[in-house]
Amino acid sequence: MAHVNENYLKLPGNYLFATIAKKVEAYSKAHPEANIIRLGIGDVTRPLAPAIIDAMHKAVDEMGKAETFRGYGPEQGYDFLRQAIIDGDYKKRGIDLELDEVFVGDGAKTDVACIQEIFGDDLKFAVADPVYPVYL
Repeated sequence: MAHVNENYLKLPGNYLFATIAKKVEAYSKAHPEANIIRLGIGDVTRPLAPAIIDAMHKAVDEMGKAETFRGYGPEQGYDFLRQAIIDGDYKKRGIDLELDEVFVGDGAKTDVACIQEIFGDDLKFAVADPVYPVYL
């Protein structure tokens, strides 16, 4: 029978961004004259840069045509993307990587949630505090 790992029950039951929102609200009430720059979830201050907008338009156009539509990528990510990561992020810093040393996942949440599966259930691990809430 499946059961919950008891160590998860020891983790605090807070959501970082909800805690931040409560603190900001309390501070705002106590200091109504304060000009607060909010950096919480979905609270952006500047529009997208033109280069990003152009790239997104090109990607949408590409995905809108049968001959250039890609759908879901391969398990490790498209080769062209993995090579661009190597060239743009590593080679220029003097780090040589092979294509099979880079993978593109669907996001850190999945990776962090799944990484525990490779460890034995008798091992201890730490979770940073504060941490992005989904990691808890």
